[in-house]
Amino acid sequence: MKRHQNALLLLAVVLLAVLPLWLVEQPANGAGIFAGADNKAMELIGQIAPTYQPWFAPLLEPASGEIASLLFAVQAALGAGFIGYYLGVSVTREKMRRAAAQNPEKTTGAD
Repeated sequence: MKRHQNALLLLAVVLLAVLPLWLVEQPANGAGIFAGADNKAMELIGQIAPTYQPWFAPLLEPASGEIASLLFAVQAALGAGFIGYYLGVSVTREKMRRAAAQNPEKTTGAD
């Protein structure tokens, strides 16, 4: 049974990786693959309020859309790592607190 579960999990992972490549439409000529919703938002703001001026300019402008995507991915990975670390520390502290409550005669402090 376990062998079948592993095969099904492997198949699911492969399908999740390959299906989007087949299902996503090709971008129109001149459209960037890495273009996000920022350009659409700028166009919509231009239609709603043509005289709108941004409040500030970016400190660092990425050289291309690919680099902007890379920076976004790095930011997401760092955030996920921080959240995972925090959750791991919280769970470990709770386990240690429960273990200390069950065994009050064992203290960790040195005299």
